Amino acid sequence: MARRRKGKGIGRAALALLAIPALYLLAALAGSLIPVNRGWEEPNRGTTVYLRSNGIHVDIVMPAVAEGLDWRPLFPRGHFRDAPASPSWFSFGAGERRVYLETPTWWDISPRTVWAALAGGERVMHVDRLERPGPNLRAIRLRPEEYRRLWAAIRAQFDLSAGGPRRIDHPGYGSDDAFYEGRGKASAVSTCNNWAAEQMRLAGVEASLWSPFAEGLTWRYRKTDAQLG
Repeated sequence: MARRRKGKGIGRAALALLAIPALYLLAALAGSLIPVNRGWEEPNRGTTVYLRSNGIHVDIVMPAVAEGLDWRPLFPRGHFRDAPASPSWFSFGAGERRVYLETPTWWDISPRTVWAALAGGERVMHVDRLERPGPNLRAIRLRPEEYRRLWAAIRAQFDLSAGGPRRIDHPGYGSDDAFYEGRGKASAVSTCNNWAAEQMRLAGVEASLWSPFAEGLTWRYRKTDAQLG
């Protein structure tokens, strides 16, 4: 009898563990379908920004200079190994410190970084200084006030306690990117993709309520036919 009870207890525990990812996926689906800023409509004229996705992670790509706002003084060429002297674009992403800094490729993922992504840790920011926005883009045209809100929202994600973004001593993934100290925490709830969605919401753009996965956000915006990468 004791063994039977023990077996039932183990079975219930196993079912509970299996239910957690199932509930997470269900919540992610619901969150990706529920809109925030439902009444927003893309204007016919304005400044275009992009969401760039590799299928797992979403970055926000913005013009180097637009609407009187300039990213270049905040992220000078000296912060990067060999970035363009006159960039046309900057891309911004957020993620958990260990995941970002310890996984330059997908092959570098380890149990430690997987746990960090799930349990959470310090958020860091990733910036690319670019000549072109890159591939796999979704375009979003913004009104001047929406663009300014997005610019201010992203700037506020950096630790500016030193008077400007605090660069992390890390070689980056390539020659034109760098890492910076961020604000807040990243976790399985507050993922890199939900961070991007939050910036869209702050700008006043329609976005998904909760989108931990890339496709939960990018489906809302139009694909671009331009050869920008």
